[in-house]
Amino acid sequence: MNGQTRPGILLMLRRLLLSLLLLAGLFAAVLAYGLLVYNKPPVDPDWALAGGEPVPDGAVTVRFSGTATLLFSDGETHWMTDGWFSRPGVPRLLLGKIAPDVAAIRRALEANGVSQLDAVLPLHSHYDHAMDAPEVARATGALLLGSESTANIGRGWGLPEEQLRVLVDRQPVRLGKFVITPIESRHFEFPDPEMRRRALGEPLIDAPLVPPVSVFDYRLGKAYVLHVTHPKGSWLIVGSAGYVEGALQGLSADVVFLGVGGLGSQTPAYRETFWRETVASVAPSRIIPIHFDGLTAPLSGPFRGEAKAVGWASGGLEETLAFLQGKAVAYPQLSFHTLPRFARVVLFR
Repeated sequence: MNGQTRPGILLMLRRLLLSLLLLAGLFAAVLAYGLLVYNKPPVDPDWALAGGEPVPDGAVTVRFSGTATLLFSDGETHWMTDGWFSRPGVPRLLLGKIAPDVAAIRRALEANGVSQLDAVLPLHSHYDHAMDAPEVARATGALLLGSESTANIGRGWGLPEEQLRVLVDRQPVRLGKFVITPIESRHFEFPDPEMRRRALGEPLIDAPLVPPVSVFDYRLGKAYVLHVTHPKGSWLIVGSAGYVEGALQGLSADVVFLGVGGLGSQTPAYRETFWRETVASVAPSRIIPIHFDGLTAPLSGPFRGEAKAVGWASGGLEETLAFLQGKAVAYPQLSFHTLPRFARVVLFR
């Protein structure tokens, strides 16, 4: 009897093993698709600027690296927001610890044509804004300007105190002909309560932060909107899709760099209030969306949206695009543009 049943048992085990292997292969394929395939970014392709045009003497230019990293120059003074170039993947963000990727930072500075900077200003202290800024400051001799939390990220990286400066709400900072006024604001309000608690609760980094650390150790600090003036023009940098009602009253700007990360995952009422308290408050003529690309997407090639897995979890990409396209139709006097990666674009002639 045993001789008769053993082949049947072996066949059943082989079939079971084959099924498990097929399931494992299917799971690996779904995981790879979710982590390595990216959605389209939620901006209209027709808004893309080419860059690379001749730059007249004295023009104010901007280079965009992705997320909210912008490099401004008038040929004499050069300064950058965020300076974030490391792109840790989803598994490390969820399960491991992160630290600045020095090689990636050096490559990106070279791609931006940067050897020296006067300042780097993280718009808040989350990893995708402030993690790399101390190394950018160290490599370029720049001042690191930001909240006390950002200063503690700099201290944890070994940046000397003479390269650190803590911003004061609405106190202008002069860099050459640029006048940069930091305005304390609010971060985008994550709809998910647990994400909101982990990313925005207990916002202060109150001691030097020495990487590698968890992604949530890069706490918010303070979120800033930057109002910038120059003899050539003025602009507003909104790094996160958050707002404080009435905070920008009385200001004007020719251009708004509008952070739209996560905006589509919020309610229609939230999106309308965000627009009113940022764009409508300063009455610009140009809108340049930023922070629309995926945080784990490569820092090369065309801009990509969030990884499929992130999109499944958060959603809202289609709503963000529809919202921006709707505003472009509703306000035909506004020009909507997106910037190329690393290429120099004339902001004001």
